[in-house]
Amino acid sequence: MEILNRSAEEFENDQTLEAMWAMKAFEHAEIYFNILCSVDPKYLKLTPLDDVIYTIFREEFPDLRVDVIHESELKSTKEKEKWRPFCERFKECVEDYSFGTLLRADASKEYSEDNSILVTRIQFYAIELARNKEGVNDLLRKTFIPENKSV
Repeated sequence: MEILNRSAEEFENDQTLEAMWAMKAFEHAEIYFNILCSVDPKYLKLTPLDDVIYTIFREEFPDLRVDVIHESELKSTKEKEKWRPFCERFKECVEDYSFGTLLRADASKEYSEDNSILVTRIQFYAIELARNKEGVNDLLRKTFIPENKSV
């Protein structure tokens, strides 16, 4: 996976690279979901800056419902203008802040093709931290059994 650390300018539309990114995003999603199903989400630490990320997220997006996310809330032109400064604020302090990461659209469901949105890593952190701190992910441990379920 050393290739993933090389500059994006070295590649055009390389399907092999795209497949590697997809695999990495899928692996991250699978691990995260299994942890959510095993541990009380309120105690999960996703980054050293969890409290800062959550506080700034809620200051900038106080009314964003995190239980069900619609892709347009993240990717419309208007929303991108709001998200871009939020994301760039973490450029120097959150590792891989802009990596493509899968987010469950509906927090009550597991990852699936229909329930996954590709977002930046910092958007994933912000929304998942809110879901964890606000109790949205609490139901997963009761609904899904980790040893019988995977992404």
